Amino acid sequence: MINKDVEKLLLKVQKPGRYVGGELNSVVKNKDEIDVRFAFCFPDTYEIGMSHLGMKILYSLFNERDYIWCERVFAPWLDMEELMVKNDIPLFGLESGDAITDFDFIGFTLQYELSYSNVLNMLKLANIPIKSKDRKNLSQIVVAGGPCSCNPEPLADFVDIFFIGEGEEVDLEVIDLYRECKKENKSKDEFLKLASQIKGVYVPSLYEVKYNDDNTIKSFMPKDNAPAVVEKRLMMNMDESYYPENFVVPNIEIVHDRAVSEIFRGCIRGCRFCQAGFIYRPVREKSIDTIDRQCHTLCNNTGYDEVSLSSLSSSDYTDIIGLLDRLNKWSNDEKVSISLPSLRVDGFTDDILNKIKTVRKSGLTFAPEAGTQRLRDVINKNVLEDELINTCYTAFNGGWTKVKLYFMIGLPTETYEDVEGIAKLAQNVVDTYYRCENKPKGKSVTVTISTSSFVPKPFTPFQWFGQNSREILMDKQKHLKDTIKTKKINYNYHDADTSYLEAVFARGDRRLGKVLEVACEKGFHFDGWSDCFSLKNWLEIFEECGIDPDYYAVRQREFDEILPWDFLDYGVDKEYLIKECKKAYEDTTTPHCRLKCNNCGAAKYRGGVCFEKCKNMV
Repeated sequence: MINKDVEKLLLKVQKPGRYVGGELNSVVKNKDEIDVRFAFCFPDTYEIGMSHLGMKILYSLFNERDYIWCERVFAPWLDMEELMVKNDIPLFGLESGDAITDFDFIGFTLQYELSYSNVLNMLKLANIPIKSKDRKNLSQIVVAGGPCSCNPEPLADFVDIFFIGEGEEVDLEVIDLYRECKKENKSKDEFLKLASQIKGVYVPSLYEVKYNDDNTIKSFMPKDNAPAVVEKRLMMNMDESYYPENFVVPNIEIVHDRAVSEIFRGCIRGCRFCQAGFIYRPVREKSIDTIDRQCHTLCNNTGYDEVSLSSLSSSDYTDIIGLLDRLNKWSNDEKVSISLPSLRVDGFTDDILNKIKTVRKSGLTFAPEAGTQRLRDVINKNVLEDELINTCYTAFNGGWTKVKLYFMIGLPTETYEDVEGIAKLAQNVVDTYYRCENKPKGKSVTVTISTSSFVPKPFTPFQWFGQNSREILMDKQKHLKDTIKTKKINYNYHDADTSYLEAVFARGDRRLGKVLEVACEKGFHFDGWSDCFSLKNWLEIFEECGIDPDYYAVRQREFDEILPWDFLDYGVDKEYLIKECKKAYEDTTTPHCRLKCNNCGAAKYRGGVCFEKCKNMV
């Protein structure tokens, strides 16, 4: 049901399909017959938001309740936003075309720190007060979840409720509570106090923060009986966890335009830079029967001819070969290709190669992360150079000619010798191609190396490390570029300026709310896009607000410092993270969860890989 005012603008924008709705499997309800309207906002473009698995799951889950209508809302691109402002058209839901001012909940998924400006800009476009204290009524409740919620503090002034952990259960519990409070004419304050008692709910307005003279946190105290520690929620039985039988099929091409099946959550590896590997512990797998049924159902209901098996490390699935065998029983006959993203270097075998031959040979991607063995040990990557070379040899003999390798620049303890090691490793991969007896005839090899800048993240062993300065990061990028001696190696690198701002907000506290508020007033948005991002403009705002961004990004922190996210419990003990940090200084690795339980703390959930390993020990 396209908004008629919006319809008049469509011929004036680059991609009108972003704004019309009406896609196959989208849900339209009679708004007079429902109790709660939920605007699920993705703070980026349609193409990116429609690729996000979490939105697909929660959209279908909410809409299966007859009293909830969940609609999708995406950030309009620059051309559409300009027209909306000029024509006084507020931000709207795709399904109804209604302004989101009419909704009970305005929900955001926080996937990336540089989307924070879009969160506020979307509220501004909707004519909704951006600060939670200015939204007085029991409506337009702004909620947020996703991985960035593991440090919610930079957005504490703007969000009424954060969902901590996985949302399938806690989101519905809060919606049901809201429904009851609405019937009983309770106030917003009464609702928020009741919501704070639900496990996995953080209400920022119910906590008071005090600071020391050196700007570190002195205390973080709950009010009105709010819990001192907020525990994450998670789904322990993945076979019984909700998964949709339909995905909304997009109007236009999106970033990941395929069916997606989640095969497990969590990761056994424990790479010390990786936030997801810690906050999603413990590893919980779906059975082969469940995955097979979900994949086949999705293909039948959407028409997709490709299924991506989603996880943090697909080859770590316990019986990956058995799973691929089962899927191939129908996928080959029905011309459906199975893709395995997130393959580890040490997980790519001849067996896997043979099972995924239907995938287009556009290239394989691996992430050694560091160029030398010493630095791979520091980050606990547990990958040997020989394993990478053998893997590439297998791939080249199997017909592949393109390999992408992902690395990080600026990792803790990194030297320029480590940086040079990236180029040497890539050259070794090139040389491996020409040693292959069965390499594709008449084709040359292309190795693309991509480097991102290390960003210290909460709930990782590296959360105390300071980021390299921008000058050092850029110098390391230049040094690596100068070290590459062949045109068969392409080098791409992530802008150090955006990584710097990402680090500021990743480790920031609620004092950064002042910066975000000014940025919103000045019209900042789409800071994850080079078209819009300007670090110079951000630095001017930091100076205007009297805040030093280096304090958050570059400063090394002490183990006894109170961190802005210390009141959250994601299942991994702080003492364990400190121990892992110290082992990094010693270039010492930690075995993964299937080899040994390392007592990180996640066994308390009494399920998953870690519990299976240590339950006999307690």
